[in-house]
Amino acid sequence: MADCVSKVELCVSCSDLLDKDVGSKSDPLCVLLQSTGGDNWTELARTEHVQNSSSPSFSQRLRVDYHFETVQNLKLAVYDIDNKTSDLRDDDFLGAAELTLGQIVSSKTLTRPLQLKKGKPAGKGTLTVTAEEIKDNRAVQLELEAKGLDKKDLFGKSDPFLEIFKQGDGGSWQLVHRTEVVKNNLSPSWKKFTVPLQTFCSSDLERPLKVVCYDKDEDTSSDVIGQFSCSANQLLQAGGGAVEFDCIHPEKQKKKKSYKNSGVVCVKSCKLVTQYTFLDYVMGGCQINFTVGIDFTGSNGDPRSPNSLHYMSPDGLNQYLSALWSVGQVVQDYDTDKFFPAFGFGAKLPPDYQVAHHEFALNFNPSNPHCQGVEGIVQAYRAVLPQLRLSGPTNFSPIINHVASIASATTQSNTAAQYSVLLILTDGEITDFDQTRDAVVRASRLPLSIIIVGVGPADFKAMELLDGDDGVLRSTTGEAIARDIVQFVPYREFSDAPRAALAQSVLAEIPNQLVSYFKMRGLDPVKPPAPTA
Repeated sequence: MADCVSKVELCVSCSDLLDKDVGSKSDPLCVLLQSTGGDNWTELARTEHVQNSSSPSFSQRLRVDYHFETVQNLKLAVYDIDNKTSDLRDDDFLGAAELTLGQIVSSKTLTRPLQLKKGKPAGKGTLTVTAEEIKDNRAVQLELEAKGLDKKDLFGKSDPFLEIFKQGDGGSWQLVHRTEVVKNNLSPSWKKFTVPLQTFCSSDLERPLKVVCYDKDEDTSSDVIGQFSCSANQLLQAGGGAVEFDCIHPEKQKKKKSYKNSGVVCVKSCKLVTQYTFLDYVMGGCQINFTVGIDFTGSNGDPRSPNSLHYMSPDGLNQYLSALWSVGQVVQDYDTDKFFPAFGFGAKLPPDYQVAHHEFALNFNPSNPHCQGVEGIVQAYRAVLPQLRLSGPTNFSPIINHVASIASATTQSNTAAQYSVLLILTDGEITDFDQTRDAVVRASRLPLSIIIVGVGPADFKAMELLDGDDGVLRSTTGEAIARDIVQFVPYREFSDAPRAALAQSVLAEIPNQLVSYFKMRGLDPVKPPAPTA
């Protein structure tokens, strides 16, 4: 693909969506997909899901690289979210719009009817997408609280949240951020959040902003408590909580001469920060350390049988090797020495074949499990396969804990110099699920991402629980995952797609996961680029 001309941010809203839920409106989410050829699509990004709305405005922007010389076929697909997994196959499809990125950027704003299939209208619903070029690496970091908000609920206090809008060039208001809901509280404090300056105010510190405070109602439309107008500059001048904004309900203001406000919103902190990208960290010297773990449990079948997932076809490949080649050839470019540790699990080893091993060096050299490049891992795999006795159970936690200990050691330098990626290739359900989720929750505080590729026809439901895009994964003691670090993809979805499609899908979240870790630690690139404005 040609060099990226620019990065583009897409703002999406919908109107008049189908209602799939009994007794309430749908809970929509929008997914951005890019064509990889034919009927194959790979996911690039997704918005948050908005509860109980047939005409949602999504605050989560969708970022995509724009290539002038290439036709970039995109699909914006809308789903009604019915569960907590990230697998959209379990959710109701509300329709999609197919268009090219060129059409979007040349029109700036496009509205299209949603279709259930190409040429088959959904019967209801439209999607509007607006494009904006990203030219600024600054961001607004903002922390807000409120005092004395109006009580809106009959049997309790209000459940307040904020929505922040910027005024577009045509005068319309565009949603740029929605806070979390604080339950049953008239003086709430919302979590600190960061929004790119381009998103927040189009990098114009004097552009009009509107902040609306709502009382969340699960069954009906949320009630307005009040609102106020300001600019990014006014928020920045407020800095450390010196400024309060009256939260005004327009109707109450008209009716009551003595009306003062429906509460006040205070700026606890507001500052401009530099928002570094994945490339800023990589070009600043961050090394990505790649480790592979391969499943040799008995459920794969006897490698000598053509029915086995480990069986070598006449071309010398199988699903395990195809997945390894696809992902490894991309990742290896970010590691200068190209020496990658490779492990197997779930097999009995020579010479005694007595005990199943859940973390053994693929080259049978425990003191140096590194292989030279992806080719070295493939050679080690082919050499070791005839010597193993496939066994079980399918335990993930030993290899995750092993790589996590290495990642933990790299944090001692307190610099953004090292990040680890663990690729697990497996055919079945996790036997030690509780230990594995504990390991994942602990690893979410380390410079580590975990890619799981499911090989074969098994039901991989448990894998979806680890792929916590909605942040619900918790340890057995109730500790919440610090950030999303797991990406799961079933290989069968890409068996007929180009090899690059699998790599694009499984690696799509790595850049954001790397950035989120270093941002969480407050670590700038080793050699940070100069700020741009």
